[in-house]
Amino acid sequence: MTELDCYTIDAFTDRVFHGNPAAVIPLEHTLEDAQMQAIAMENNLSETAFFLPQGDDFHLRWFTPGTEVKLCGHATLATAHLLFTELGHTSEQITFHTLSGPLTVERLPRGYRMRFPRRDPQPATLDPYLCAAMGSKPEEQWQAGEDTLLLYPDKQQLDALQPDFARLAEVDTRGIIATAPGDDEYDFYSRFFAPAVGVNEDPVTGSAHCALAPFWAQRLKQATLHAMQRSARQGWLHCTLLDDAVLLEGQAVLYARSRLQLPF
Repeated sequence: MTELDCYTIDAFTDRVFHGNPAAVIPLEHTLEDAQMQAIAMENNLSETAFFLPQGDDFHLRWFTPGTEVKLCGHATLATAHLLFTELGHTSEQITFHTLSGPLTVERLPRGYRMRFPRRDPQPATLDPYLCAAMGSKPEEQWQAGEDTLLLYPDKQQLDALQPDFARLAEVDTRGIIATAPGDDEYDFYSRFFAPAVGVNEDPVTGSAHCALAPFWAQRLKQATLHAMQRSARQGWLHCTLLDDAVLLEGQAVLYARSRLQLPF
């Protein structure tokens, strides 16, 4: 029998019941992949993060209920928040070693700033099957690494999307980034769907903004952007586009502590 601490942290928000909840589990030694996947499935959140000390840095992995992923923003933010606020990390910056390379998180007076890889979307032809699965035809389709980006004309059409998740899971892409132009309050809006990896709709998706930031920066001719992800929980973040990276700023709040009783 193994016991592990587990923390549930709402990321990209300053209040509980908003943003994106992630489970964060500190490890003293590595677990088998199948064990981490089983824990993530049992947690049934969009991401469960596992981290292990690596010298002065940390090794970090992320699992959805269905699979391990190469990059996750909200669970990285949640992990940093845990280390800074609950586990006594005293430096102003943390480096995580991940499947996407080293990722840094810096403590700010309010919240945190993460340095993530930039993913410039490339134009693609509209996929009729994807459009049908989304239930609404977008104006444009782009490819952003493992994800597909769809542009809609306004936030009203974005809010009205009701995808057929069974059909959407059959599309050859990790996730669908649906986005629309902003208004006086935000520079752009988005939603994110990833049924192929066990997450029908992700509340707030940091990794999607690695593509959304360059996409909207080019259109709006500005390098700093204020964004909202319009899921039912909603979340907010600031994006700054650099030549080789995207800086994502957001806040996080602890919701719960628990103790896992594991049969291994």
